[in-house]
Amino acid sequence: MSESDKHQGHKETGAEVGAETGADTDTDGVLAEVGPRLRRIRKERGATLAGLSSATGISVSTLSRLESGLRKPSLELLLPIARAHQVPLDELVGAPQVGDPRIRAAKPIVMHGRTHWPLTRQPGGLQAYKVLEPQRKLEPEPRTHEGYEWLYVLSGRLRLVLGEHDVVLGAGEAAEFDTRVPHWFGSTGEGPVEFLSLFGRQGERMHVRARPKKRGEDD
Repeated sequence: MSESDKHQGHKETGAEVGAETGADTDTDGVLAEVGPRLRRIRKERGATLAGLSSATGISVSTLSRLESGLRKPSLELLLPIARAHQVPLDELVGAPQVGDPRIRAAKPIVMHGRTHWPLTRQPGGLQAYKVLEPQRKLEPEPRTHEGYEWLYVLSGRLRLVLGEHDVVLGAGEAAEFDTRVPHWFGSTGEGPVEFLSLFGRQGERMHVRARPKKRGEDD
């Protein structure tokens, strides 16, 4: 084995040891907080060690050692304690709460008679909008700019003029295109249309091309 191979092996081993040590440290920190949390929850409920022992079948000495950190918590001990206190097990071990994944709709933006609801939080990159186009009859005015756009119709009918193409998209249909190609989209004049728009200024592609198959179409 060459010196460079030995050195690389030492680097990899060191990284693995560091990762394991970090994980162990995190686990030790979580376990260290269990005891004080057990004591706090018990006192908040006005329970005594003797009363909790009677409810769980765990000896007073074991409960006391758990609360003082002298006894390592385990599922066999924590489950009956959680049942006795009528709290989720996560509350005893202090599991982090999962953030709410829902995106709160921002204030709608009205531009040129069209209403946009931003659906993305971060600036830059792909931007997503829910768009409501009112019923109206407009003359297409194709334009070009850097980027890539993806459209998906939720309800109504959306007219799309792209280069030499002039098509109408119905609910459930999608289109994607390079915005450097002259394009325009809007109402057909037959009614309002609601659609989703994803736009990337750096030319990101959305990889959704296929028109949904209609029932009875061959694979």
